Amino acid sequence: MQEEVICLQVDNIKNAEQALDYLGNQLVAIGAVKDSYVKAVIDREAIFPTGLQFEGYGVAIPHTDSEHVNHTQLALMTLTEPVSFTQMATNDQPVSVRLIIMLAIKDPHEQIDMLQKLITLLQNPDVVHDLLAYGPHQKESVLQLLSRHHII
Repeated sequence: MQEEVICLQVDNIKNAEQALDYLGNQLVAIGAVKDSYVKAVIDREAIFPTGLQFEGYGVAIPHTDSEHVNHTQLALMTLTEPVSFTQMATNDQPVSVRLIIMLAIKDPHEQIDMLQKLITLLQNPDVVHDLLAYGPHQKESVLQLLSRHHII
């Protein structure tokens, strides 16, 4: 994970699609994904939502097919104000989200493993609280936290 794709306390994001566009374009900018990635992740989110509701907070783990990925990379964004995602495995349950971890996984076999590791991590409210509390200049703290938990 590169600091360039860690976006903390982002404001002026009004909806899930805008959040996906913003974070996806960070991955495009570093060459981790193809130009087709952003549209593919937005289209996939509409069909297979990635919002997860935990007790007291919601997160989203958007991703798409490996054909849109140049090399594996995670991107992370926290928002100053929540946006509404749809809960995974539903088509109508809203989830209020301030933390988004976007996956760009080159090897499709690694995607399920990474999703499982992230979901386990995100079930820990202390970890999510820490991630949401980091300010824009604390990207190194994010990297250290994710490394401690064997995500990166």
